[in-house]
Amino acid sequence: MKYVSAAFVSGLVFGLGLILSGMTDPAKVIGFLDLAGDFNPALAFVMAGAIPVAAIAFRIAARRSTTLLGGTEHLPDSRKLDRRLLTGALTFGAGWGVAGYCPGPALASLATGGSDALVFVAAMLGGMLLFELIESIRKARRVR
Repeated sequence: MKYVSAAFVSGLVFGLGLILSGMTDPAKVIGFLDLAGDFNPALAFVMAGAIPVAAIAFRIAARRSTTLLGGTEHLPDSRKLDRRLLTGALTFGAGWGVAGYCPGPALASLATGGSDALVFVAAMLGGMLLFELIESIRKARRVR
């Protein structure tokens, strides 16, 4: 129960932060990404505030062997830039630039009932299912 409660509170704080910072407004996000047009730098301040907090949290987490609640940590250990990572990053960036949503803000936007967010989340889930299908085919081919 403590993990579910911690996940709920963390998700609630994260979602509220996304809503208050304007990350759930696709027009604001697209304005931030439109360097050659109507550039809106407001989200740079959100990132400037979030990156140091995350850097400190990751540094503390890297020194621990368990989570604060005693669970197993799952921190990334690979520093390899390969085709799969770059393809995923490009796909993520293109989706963010086209729709103005990334996964967290899209899920937070569902709370406000936006139909755009619903379409984005459905497409995101479809993409996740497609990725799992491709990965299972890749693993099956490696076993043969």
